[in-house]
Amino acid sequence: MTAPQLSVIIPVYNEEQTLPALFARLYPALDKLKLAYEILFINDGGTDKSAALLREQFERRPEVTRVILFSGNFGQHMAIMAGFEHCRGSRVVTLDADLQNPPEEIGNLLAAMERGHDYVGSVRRERQDTAFRRLASRAMNRVRERITRIRMTDQGCMLRAYDRRIVDAITSSHEINTFIPALAYTYAGNPTEIEVAHEERVAGESKYSLYSLIRLNFDLVTGFSVLPLQMFSFAGIMISFIALLFVIYLAIRRLFLVGPEAEGVFTLFGIAFFLIGIVLFGLGLLGEYVGRIYQQVRSRPRYLIQAVLESGEAGGGGQEVEQPGGSATPLASRLPPH
Repeated sequence: MTAPQLSVIIPVYNEEQTLPALFARLYPALDKLKLAYEILFINDGGTDKSAALLREQFERRPEVTRVILFSGNFGQHMAIMAGFEHCRGSRVVTLDADLQNPPEEIGNLLAAMERGHDYVGSVRRERQDTAFRRLASRAMNRVRERITRIRMTDQGCMLRAYDRRIVDAITSSHEINTFIPALAYTYAGNPTEIEVAHEERVAGESKYSLYSLIRLNFDLVTGFSVLPLQMFSFAGIMISFIALLFVIYLAIRRLFLVGPEAEGVFTLFGIAFFLIGIVLFGLGLLGEYVGRIYQQVRSRPRYLIQAVLESGEAGGGGQEVEQPGGSATPLASRLPPH
């Protein structure tokens, strides 16, 4: 079968309230593009009725709809990675299921690719988030850009378009922890960004808490740069030099100026606690890098697929249950009931 021109990958996690609205807008928007497309929904092990709704949608439009059901919750980026490994389009677009990024914007991303760009990021226009979240996002973006040299004006917007070559390069990177837009930026030869509309959520709440966003940025920094370790090493050298000067000063003061004194003991305690805090922070930072190595060398599967729903034309045999590593074995249905 001829591969479609466009693959749209949509991670889904507990989005039963937004899926009907997404279906109502997504398919008409793609039909207007007048090109062959496929849509891959990846259900990331949610606990609501999202899987049943996705199955119903597959039965309505099996010629363009494919559904991947995870056996657990492995995260948004692993869901997108699974979509990358199963999609067939020459161009791939990722889209969140919450409709904060309108599916009608997909045509604008493809238009940018027609101008020769192999990776198109997006920047939310008039972002519909709280002021605190916008400010925190800008601060994290600036820190991340200075450390990793990866330029993403709006790293939280997952409405992005990828050339097939970029997708293949990403799927060949067998990293346990990965940030897909950053990988795409490093592999792209001619990346760009465009502004896209941003809307309030149709229903439900964001799945990213403040802690999750901080954790994501910490993973991004440690996954794409060793600069934090280098900065810590440089800070250690500077602090050691300053501490040596301070010790020399105290020795001169004791031997030649005022003699023995006890008044400065609390100052020394304060300095010691400060240095201990820096050492503990450095150990934690080093542990983060070692932890990433530990996760990598275990070579555990990044995600587990319970079932794949696809038509006979798309996948050569209808519903399948896949094992880690890409091998697929037709099995009896394990899908949730309607």
